[in-house]
Amino acid sequence: MIDYNNKVFVPLSNSENGEVDLSMQFVYQQTGNIVTSTYSGGRIRAGHLIALVDDHGNLDMRYHQVNDKGEITTGICRSTPEQLPNGKIRMHEKWQWTSGDCSAGESLLEEL
Repeated sequence: MIDYNNKVFVPLSNSENGEVDLSMQFVYQQTGNIVTSTYSGGRIRAGHLIALVDDHGNLDMRYHQVNDKGEITTGICRSTPEQLPNGKIRMHEKWQWTSGDCSAGESLLEEL
């Protein structure tokens, strides 16, 4: 299992229908197989995520956030880690809104 505790991830890309801004940072906290993060920035005034991590480091995630329009938006995400040559982790994310239009998208995050 990958230890995500205190790892900081920044977005490299996001689908157009996403709300995550590329200047944001996600600081992951982990206890056992539970990963959490609180985040904000760009179009997101406040957000939280919670995930279960499996033996291969994959994250099965749920998130909720308040955007700059004052709306609560929610979604699910499956994050798959890639170990980079420099030892850092890149996360390949496939997500879907569970509110609003329920559209799907993809994101890339990389460890700082």
